[in-house]
Amino acid sequence: MRTGITVTVSPADHDRLSGIVSDGISPQKHVWRAEIVLLATEREETSAIMSATGKSKTAVWRWQEHFMREGVEGLLHDKTRPPGTAPIEAVVVNRIIELTQALPPHDVTHWTLRAMAKVAGVAASTVHQIWRAHGLAPHRW
Repeated sequence: MRTGITVTVSPADHDRLSGIVSDGISPQKHVWRAEIVLLATEREETSAIMSATGKSKTAVWRWQEHFMREGVEGLLHDKTRPPGTAPIEAVVVNRIIELTQALPPHDVTHWTLRAMAKVAGVAASTVHQIWRAHGLAPHRW
């Protein structure tokens, strides 16, 4: 453990953490977080906690600090994060559908993913996603 840092756990919190560890249906992330705190209360070194839980030094320190700031509830609740990718705007989807149903601008027989992506200003994977969602297959026309 880092020098100057001591984790103190009340008997009620110790029982609650032990219950989380021993409960067979607890999420694994809660189990190893509780194990980190319980091992820290036994004055285990950080390296021993890392070995026992399989977590990095920064993870051990992070969850010790979470517990000291917020108690057991801090171990059980993750921060909310913004969603991954934003949905494709309806204007873009409609434009790609209209372009797909029209003739390609060059002397070719059908639209390709890359050509459509370049004209629409989006990634080829976005065009593919839109075509699949709307059942479009321009190479078959």
